[in-house]
Amino acid sequence: MDPTQGFVELPLNESNFHNDKPYDLPISDRYSFVDGVHKLWVYTTDKPLSKNSTTKPRSEIRIRGYDYSSGVWQFEGYGYVPDGTTGVSIMQVFGAAPPPATTLMLRVYNGSLYYYRAGPVVLKNIYNRWFRLNVIHDVNASKLQVYIDGVLKLEPNGRGGNNHYFKFGVYSQNDSSYYMESRWKDIKVLKRCD
Repeated sequence: MDPTQGFVELPLNESNFHNDKPYDLPISDRYSFVDGVHKLWVYTTDKPLSKNSTTKPRSEIRIRGYDYSSGVWQFEGYGYVPDGTTGVSIMQVFGAAPPPATTLMLRVYNGSLYYYRAGPVVLKNIYNRWFRLNVIHDVNASKLQVYIDGVLKLEPNGRGGNNHYFKFGVYSQNDSSYYMESRWKDIKVLKRCD
């Protein structure tokens, strides 16, 4: 199945990619873009994204210019997680009704992709291979769909909120490895046009 059917791809360029990284380091110390591949990495000893932040280390790309509060939106990208990376969020739908900050987090623990920490396994044996990820967020229906390689793997409920956007990369969570990395290519943002 093609989860992008019925959606329109929106234009993306470099200005739509905003890097969140340790505040005391240049972007190039935690991010590279070579041959169409975004490589993002971080260490547990890194600083947060700002001096006053209490969050854990991250090297993420936040897609700007396509924040949304209604409608049906989709993220598509090809992801790769090297062996050893664990305890990390690699993709988020940001925005929710507080106290949660996110509507969706896809995390890697010991070679499997999870919905948050205690949620169901979305994909086993994720290490050292490219996978196609499609995340569809129907805001009005408060539903999400997660596809891996064109197969529907998860249909969680939304978590409220009135402003959402997509993020990908590495964001340290609990029980994380010292070094965390993910790679991404062919990133797309799509919107259903009824």
